[in-house]
Amino acid sequence: MNSLIDKYNIPGPRYTSYPTVPYWDEAGFTTEAWKNSVIKSYQESNEAEGISLYIHLPFCEALCTFCACHKRITKQHSVESPYLEAVLQEWDLYLNLFASKPKIKELHLGGGTPTFFSPENLKTLIEGIFAKADIAEHPEFSFEGHPNNTSREHLQTLYDLGFRRCSYGVQDYDAVVQKAINRVQPFENVEKVTRWAREIGYVSVSHDLIFGLPHQTWEKMEHTIRRTMELKPDRLAFYSYAHVPWIKGVGQRGFDENDLPSGEEKRILYENGKKLLQDLGYIEVGMDHFALKHDDLYKSMMDGSIHRNFMGYSSGKTQLMVGLGMSAISDSWYAFAQNEKTVEEYQKRVELGEIPVFRGHILTEEDLVIRRHILNLMCRLETSWDMQTAFPELENAMEKLREMEADGLVEIGDNNLKITEKGRAFTRNVSMAFDLRMMRKQPETRLFSMTV
Repeated sequence: MNSLIDKYNIPGPRYTSYPTVPYWDEAGFTTEAWKNSVIKSYQESNEAEGISLYIHLPFCEALCTFCACHKRITKQHSVESPYLEAVLQEWDLYLNLFASKPKIKELHLGGGTPTFFSPENLKTLIEGIFAKADIAEHPEFSFEGHPNNTSREHLQTLYDLGFRRCSYGVQDYDAVVQKAINRVQPFENVEKVTRWAREIGYVSVSHDLIFGLPHQTWEKMEHTIRRTMELKPDRLAFYSYAHVPWIKGVGQRGFDENDLPSGEEKRILYENGKKLLQDLGYIEVGMDHFALKHDDLYKSMMDGSIHRNFMGYSSGKTQLMVGLGMSAISDSWYAFAQNEKTVEEYQKRVELGEIPVFRGHILTEEDLVIRRHILNLMCRLETSWDMQTAFPELENAMEKLREMEADGLVEIGDNNLKITEKGRAFTRNVSMAFDLRMMRKQPETRLFSMTV
């Protein structure tokens, strides 16, 4: 495995979309085309499956130096109300496109730090969203909480509004690592918010752990995993630190790059961590995620309903996902659109009565075919093709994968491809063989984090 990681550990996308953002055809995108795609998708899918909402809540009181999210650092909580008013105004702009009352199937609050906002303001936001929508059958509402500032009132307020899943960014319990990434949070804080969530009635509590952080060793990672097991979260994200300071700038320069684990050290963190999680009863789901058998994410993998989009893995799918808030990305299936990246520009556009997108991509027929293949690989570790889903470069893609087949990472059939258990760690690499846009235009500069 060591030599395989050396061989395949190259820059590559995480495939929360296809085409990936650097390959969007922004010149061919217009706001009017985006609106038309939303209307089409809504008409096709709302009645049968409902829609998803992602709400980006960007404020944080401190900068975590590992973070690659779009955020605004401030301790001034006076920013809460004006921002949420803009989000609700943006929601109204989308409601104007719908010919009926939308059914909300999935709702996720991401950040930034959603629990930066007071429980009262979050209640105002969610009630404002629900006032003009229906709730679909068996909805999935979730939010990201910071263990240091999530209160029991936060948890109770959101639970009363229908939220049943919460996730906490743990990253690592070692004091030296926490100081390096400016994310100091004792185990006791994580224990407290996890216990509160269960007492209140949340059915799924998730913890995020990251390997590849500065000063991490296997001893420290093992300590973090074993401490995590004392709390037995229902699901886990165990993923590689994406070091992309050339994109994110000063935020990821908060430590010396020599403090990062070497490729060999990172391989040990990944392999040992994955084995330990599996030994402790967690099942690997898709890529980078683990769940206990009672969790909906595991069940969705088993019944084939698991989905992946800009929110990551989900136990259900909707064709239309509307992203609200600064920098949020929306997905109509036929197109992607991203909102303005600064709070000021976002709020200004909304106040002018404009859907605040500033870039996007309208998918071609070929894009839609490739998107389906990559989704199949990322969610189910296999894909197949026929006359309708083959594409001109298919043979070239298979040629690229022959070497992976020789290395035992994939199995290639006459009209199908399966990723083996050994190949799970290289799912991104396998997907890259189908990425026609990247195949036709190799990047001149580094765009992505390493695949392993």
